[in-house]
Amino acid sequence: MNPFLDLGIRHEVVNAITEMGFEKPSPIQEKAIPVLMTGNDDFVGLAQTGTGKTAAFGLPLLELIDFTQKHPQALVLCPTRELCLQIAKDLEKYAKYMDDVHVVAVYGGANISDQLRQIRRGVQIVVATPGRMLDIIGRKAIDFSNVKYVVLDEADEMLNMGFQEDINNILSETPEIKKTWLFSATMPKEVRRIAQNYMTNPQELTVGTKNTGNENIEHHYYVIKARDKYAAFKRIVDYSTDIFGIVFCRTKIETQEIAEALVRDGYNADSLHGDLSQQQRDKVMKRYRDRSLQLLIATDVAARGIDVNDVTHVINFSLPDEVENYTHRSGRTARAGKTGISLSLVNVKEIGKIRRIEKIIGKQFEKKQIPQATEVIEKQLLAMMNKIHNVEINEEKITPYLPSIMESMQDLSKEDIIKRFASLEFNRFLDYYQNAPDLNADARERDGDRGERGERGERRERSVSKGFTRLFINLGSVDEFSRGDMLGLICDAANISGKSVGKIDMKGVFTFFEVQDADVKKVFDGFQGTEYNGRAVRVEVSGEESRGGARRGGDSGGRRRSGGGDRDRKGGSFRGDRRSSGGFGGERRRSASRSKY
Repeated sequence: MNPFLDLGIRHEVVNAITEMGFEKPSPIQEKAIPVLMTGNDDFVGLAQTGTGKTAAFGLPLLELIDFTQKHPQALVLCPTRELCLQIAKDLEKYAKYMDDVHVVAVYGGANISDQLRQIRRGVQIVVATPGRMLDIIGRKAIDFSNVKYVVLDEADEMLNMGFQEDINNILSETPEIKKTWLFSATMPKEVRRIAQNYMTNPQELTVGTKNTGNENIEHHYYVIKARDKYAAFKRIVDYSTDIFGIVFCRTKIETQEIAEALVRDGYNADSLHGDLSQQQRDKVMKRYRDRSLQLLIATDVAARGIDVNDVTHVINFSLPDEVENYTHRSGRTARAGKTGISLSLVNVKEIGKIRRIEKIIGKQFEKKQIPQATEVIEKQLLAMMNKIHNVEINEEKITPYLPSIMESMQDLSKEDIIKRFASLEFNRFLDYYQNAPDLNADARERDGDRGERGERGERRERSVSKGFTRLFINLGSVDEFSRGDMLGLICDAANISGKSVGKIDMKGVFTFFEVQDADVKKVFDGFQGTEYNGRAVRVEVSGEESRGGARRGGDSGGRRRSGGGDRDRKGGSFRGDRRSSGGFGGERRRSASRSKY
């Protein structure tokens, strides 16, 4: 018998979750479901992300709600669009074999008319982000007078994102006699205050210890020199041959720089930050979920609500400003009972921060050494040979080609063939790691902090055409631009000819392009104040040039002025004031390179 039946879950739901792979309840489900199934008490559940909280409150809701009625009876509030969609989809899957169950996901970045239409058709469970929910309440388009259950999921994250006032306003629209279920990974005083203000003698359940991290996560840290951070990061990635990770940075500029460097070095990586439109964000996340991206580079805010299975590593390229946020970062791995690694790259001065995090999560970090070049080469070689050994052979398709293959190899012994296959990988890594130094901080002290000329992934100076400057623009192929479209956009905005534009290197969510030195200011002026699909367009000097003190363009995200001209390209809309220079005008803001997230 499925143990979920013992918890009182009906057969139809158990059949659905069994198909989803639910074999036995997780600790939070086993403890919370019997309490919530009574429907009599307010509830506070403390457990890490990825421990099965959605089923812990979702399964009881399906038992308690009267689905013969078409009005809202349950409201689930969560911090992000991704989590909102995930919860709604999960609830629909749980209810696969039930009749007349209607769930609507209400979130920003999508057509509000579609969401209002679903609400008007009749819905029993509303899953929402606070901002969009307030919009719909403001339109008087929903009636919460019959709501019996309110779930606050990831409450600490909602408060970290500044939703406290929104939550208060939303809860004030619901009946006083409702039951409130609050789930959180940590219990800061703000979350405790919500429990005090909106709950009556709530039953509190803690899985693990308050504020602690997932027991299935290993916590590692590496002590390196600041100048070696990127090279050390790349060496760890090279050594971890099966890595599928999320890399956390402090700022959106840092995410872009790291993603750019990784793409240039041949890795499947992309960035996720606040400058992206919802369409861009969706495309990046689809690539990541499909595992066509190996590394997702993100800020804390942009990564909130990401729920992707089988993430092997969380890499803290920069430690979070608030040590409590480390718990949320590390919780992106080791989900659903899996194991994972959370590793941090720190300098000597940041070791104290590691100690503070240890106190919060109740676990010790293990100090690790940056692998030596020889270790990386060996690991990569063995991984390649393991793939060759385990590759699936399509006998039918390859048989016609075997005579030619055998003939071409007839003068080689088995040992020679193995050496040649191995050398394909060995020669490549040998070239990358020729004369690579020891990157561990204590070793760098002993060796006089030598440079790292042979290190793979070192941010080598780019080859930029003489007389040209390499620029960055936050538009790319996911905006449905071709190189020709981008060339036309640049020339039109800056009022320059195509001869003034050099190489165009288009990425997923951004593009690098060269422009003659004499026309750099025209490009900055031309794009200043420009918007694309409601998102500020930003142009900057790229890479080493900007870090080396070369002029960086001001933030092109100036306020939209009245009377600005509109123009469309590839279905997207550009806005801005047309100026006599041929550019789009706008008020200058402080450089986006200095703004966080």
